[in-house]
This record gives sequence, C-alpha cells and structure tokens, in this order.
Amino acid sequence: MSEVVTGDAVVVEVRVAQMPTRALAIIIDLVVQWTVLIGVFFLLTLFAFVSDPALFAAANILLVLLVTIGYPVAFETLSRGRSLGKLALGLRVVGDDGGPVRFRQALFRGLAGFVEFWMLWGAPALITALVSERGKRLGDVFAGTIVISERGPRPETTMAQMPPQLASWARTLELSQLPDEVAAAARQYLVRWHQLSPQVQHEMGMRIAAQVAAVVSPPPPPGVPPHAYLSAVLAERRSRTEVRLARQAGVSPGYAQGHPMAAPPYQQPGFPPPPPPGAVAPPPPGRHPGFAAPAVPYHQDRRDERPPATPGGFAPPV
Repeated sequence: MSEVVTGDAVVVEVRVAQMPTRALAIIIDLVVQWTVLIGVFFLLTLFAFVSDPALFAAANILLVLLVTIGYPVAFETLSRGRSLGKLALGLRVVGDDGGPVRFRQALFRGLAGFVEFWMLWGAPALITALVSERGKRLGDVFAGTIVISERGPRPETTMAQMPPQLASWARTLELSQLPDEVAAAARQYLVRWHQLSPQVQHEMGMRIAAQVAAVVSPPPPPGVPPHAYLSAVLAERRSRTEVRLARQAGVSPGYAQGHPMAAPPYQQPGFPPPPPPGAVAPPPPGRHPGFAAPAVPYHQDRRDERPPATPGGFAPPV
C-alpha cells in the first residue's frame, strides 16, 4: 500500500501495482501491438506494387508511430488510465495526486515507453522500477504518474472512521475555508493520539479543534470531544475528495470508509464514544473520562484571563 496526497492535501491510500502484474499487462499490450503491426503490414504489402515507394515508406513509419505511441496514449487518455493489458489485470494509471491521468501525462508515458520497450527492450523500465519505492518506470517518473491495482480486497488498516453520532452533522459541513496546514496538523494529532499523555491529548486537541472550528461551520454538537470532532471533519473531507476523484475517473465512488490515519481515539479500548447530539456537556477536563487532571488547573482568580471561546465551544488552554 502507498499514500498519495491530493491537491486538497488529503491523503488517500492506494494499492501500488506489483511488478509481475505490470509486466504481464505490458506483455499483453505488446502482443496486441505486434498483432496490429503484422496485420496492417500484410495489407500494405498487397498494395505496395501499385503505390509509390516513398508513400509506402511514409505509411510504414506512420503506422509504427501510431501503434507504438498512439495506442497507449489513446487508450490511457480515453479510458482514464487503462490500456487493454491493464484492463485485463485490473490496473490503472493515475497521477501522483491520485487524480485521473491527463493527455499530457499519457503522451509522456507513450514517448518514454517507445524508448524503453521498443528501442531498449525494457531494460530502463526494469531498472527504474526496481529502484523506485512505488515501482515507477521512466515514463512514470517523467509524467508524474503511478500504476495502481484496483482488484483484491483492501487490507485492514488503522483508519479513522466517521463517528456514527456525527455522520448526519458532518454532511452539512462547509469545508472550503479549511487551510491545508490546519488539516495536516489535525491529521498528525490523530496519528499520534495514542502516543500522547492524557493532558497533552486534551490540550493539543483543544488547540487544534479551535483552529478548525474557526473556519468550519456549523459548530459541533455540545459535548463532542476534540478528537471525535477532528475525526469527523477529516473523514468527511476525505470522503468528499474521493467522491470527486471517482467521478472524474468515471467510476463508481466505492471509496474506503474513512481516513488513512491512526485508529480513531473514541474506538480505542476503554475510551467512551462521543455523546449523541443534544447531550449535556461532559465534566471539566480534569474529570473527563479518559483524561488525567491537568498539572496546573484553572483557579478562580484566573477565570477572567481565559481566552474567548471560538465557534464550536473550543478554546485553547491557558
């Protein structure tokens, strides 16, 4: 498995195609191309005696270029990253950002493939794929693409799921103003959540949740812990991105059921789920289940020094 970062700074997990599968797909494509070349060459030789020699030579050159370069470029552009070999084995070419392959990228791949497979018998492609962590050949490096596999079961991964109690609320979120830097900070917080002490979990979660709540509307229901709020926001953001990418690729949006981050804190053993919408707010942080009392609690004479609450009820600790 590998992760790609979309243009919205959303991390999407994909299955990189293995080298044997890619090699078999390339062999299928080469067999198809050789079959077309031999068949058309045979037809051209039947009319060679009535045609001009220069015209016959030009037709042969044009035929070679159309089959060796035009075939992969046309198929990958029109079918959103699939040639006949890739279609047979469930592979697809996508951009490094997870989006569908563009004509420019398919053209770079086709030109590089002519050199790699037709002139140098695949040696550069093999060497580059062995060195690259994602199995990229030269065409993928130049075009900024990656070949992924769309078949096979998804392995179980530690992905943050949408809290069931917040699913209907999350569908109404306005996320267009959420900066990429804030979303990345929230994701890193959830990834490291289980490694943090309870006090740091609460303080960091409140601070990041306040930044998110300042640009995301509507505010969360009362009593929602910051980690559940952040999980809901990022899961909804990722789901919308995957739906958009699936529509651009012309496939059904059968995306994963969450965000490829660490397991959601509210699903950790011994941690209670977030309260349903409309529930009474939980006790103060020092008495909240799953959190230890802060090292320096608030005092009565410091209440006026607390920073004002941001939309959603989240305020950074003093």
